[in-house]
Amino acid sequence: MRRTAPEPAAGRPDSDRGPGPRYKWVALSNTTLGVLIATINMSIMLIALPDIFRGIGVDPLQPGNTSLLLWLIMSYLVVTAVLVVSFGRLGDMYGRVRMYNMGFAVFTVFSVLLSVTWMHGTAAALWLIGMRVLQGVGGAMLLANSNAILTDAFPARQRGLALGLNQVAGIAGSFIGLVLGGLLGPVNWHLVFLVSVPFGLFGTVWAYVKLRDTGVRAPARLDWWGNLTFAVGLIAVLSGITYGIQPYGGHTMGWTNPLVITAIVGGLAMLAVFCVVETRVAEPMFHLALFKIRAFTAGNVASFLAALGRGGLLFILIIWLQGIWLPLHGYSFERTPLWAGIYMLPLTIGFLIAGPFSGWASDRFGARTFATGGMLLAAATFLALEELPVDFGYPAFALILLFNGLAMGLFASPNRAAIMNSLPPDQRGVGAGISTTFQNSATVLSIGIFFSLMIAGLAGALPAALTHGLTAQGVPAADAARVAALPPVGVLFASLLGYNPVRTLLGPHVLAQLPAGHADYLTGRGFFPALISQPFSDGLSVAFDFAIAACLVAAFASLLRGRRYIHGDRPGAKAATSVTGHPAPAPPPPPSPSPRASSAPRPSVPTPPPRSKGP
Repeated sequence: MRRTAPEPAAGRPDSDRGPGPRYKWVALSNTTLGVLIATINMSIMLIALPDIFRGIGVDPLQPGNTSLLLWLIMSYLVVTAVLVVSFGRLGDMYGRVRMYNMGFAVFTVFSVLLSVTWMHGTAAALWLIGMRVLQGVGGAMLLANSNAILTDAFPARQRGLALGLNQVAGIAGSFIGLVLGGLLGPVNWHLVFLVSVPFGLFGTVWAYVKLRDTGVRAPARLDWWGNLTFAVGLIAVLSGITYGIQPYGGHTMGWTNPLVITAIVGGLAMLAVFCVVETRVAEPMFHLALFKIRAFTAGNVASFLAALGRGGLLFILIIWLQGIWLPLHGYSFERTPLWAGIYMLPLTIGFLIAGPFSGWASDRFGARTFATGGMLLAAATFLALEELPVDFGYPAFALILLFNGLAMGLFASPNRAAIMNSLPPDQRGVGAGISTTFQNSATVLSIGIFFSLMIAGLAGALPAALTHGLTAQGVPAADAARVAALPPVGVLFASLLGYNPVRTLLGPHVLAQLPAGHADYLTGRGFFPALISQPFSDGLSVAFDFAIAACLVAAFASLLRGRRYIHGDRPGAKAATSVTGHPAPAPPPPPSPSPRASSAPRPSVPTPPPRSKGP
């Protein structure tokens, strides 16, 4: 297989003259915009879901509509987790900028189609889910190739800063989406999708005009069997996790559902088949030998565990704020979605402060100290959140969120830079895709774990609390028992969506039979938060214990990454060898590289970095 340099694009400067010293900043600003809108759309629906469901005329809390609710939330995450590796590999083969530009265009087209939804009822919900899946295809193209484009454009001494800014934009986008969804949803739910269109159009044109491939391109045949087994296996696992959250038969969750068990076990088996396929085909989707690079493996394991601890946090904090704290402090249930996003802003501020700094510092001192320290600090913040009373004082809560954001920023930027620096130039696209897959898959898994732990905590105490609290206010025993027997997931979803759970669960017929004072108290701001506080606290402690354990293991994995390692820049090495068996060029200077083909391939295993106890 012969690796080639990118051909000059029509209407652009000749590639031999290089892209110019300012190109790297153009690449940074454009890819940051792409990653920002891709991640904003991961969370923008979370706060706007009540307005969207009201707009299309669907009650999300009806048992038959639970799947619609979950797939509107999860479909985008699942698609991006599944496809980023394939699109990263395609970028390595056919040009990272080409795939990135296509991603901007695809994302924009389906943002338009989401915003012009004209149907109502279940048909509208299914249309939205389908368009979210296809929008996720564009988002996966953006996420898969943005880091590789930056790694190609920036010299090794500046990659930490560049990837740090890009990573912070991605993580901050998840929290910015909450506020945007809360602001735009009440005005008009179509705006939740329409807001991405002007940025998508601008980014598509800007990327086409300004971006160019400066990295190594490795033409090859597409690994159809590898792509197929990977996609089927990961979709099955993530779908099984999504359905495992839902009630099954008389159980509060679906983990005993034969279909869920079959999906998860079958998906894991298919992923094992994928690993075997990748060792047998001549031109694999990605080279498993990449995992022999210690910095790459340790960084991805740490990233997976960090996302496992952080991914469900967003949902837990929203439920905590919307279902308990904000109503207790005078906010109506209709206003809680927006204010939950606003009160979580210290988390975003922490990311914005620590991310660029830690990326810049890791360029000089290496990633291990910052990434390990960030995970230890994150574990400490989860412990502090666990010690807070359910009805906390906001200054203490905001301070803990700020330090949690600082911790994640300290970890995320250096860790991603270390992963990208460890990759051979011809494997940066697929390597970035692998890293994003680990992170997004862990986020979906984390949501499943956090929800399951919360539901398990609520299932033990909530039924008795509901029965006692409702009958004390004059609700007939039969109606109180009916409400208490409902799956706890309904209570969690009601809190997540900003509905008044008691009004929804009892219904107008039961409320009309009660004295007006009792009915007002049951549907007011105080009854439900006071009722759920202790059961919620029990589930919260278990969820935070899990997050603490995940962060501590991530810190240990980060500690094992070794000293600072940049592929092709190891002291005493004559030439690095890429996983494809060809000599990999050293990190290019500002002009575009001119890699040479090798007539005598070398062994196809990258040389791992030397072990060291240094930072």
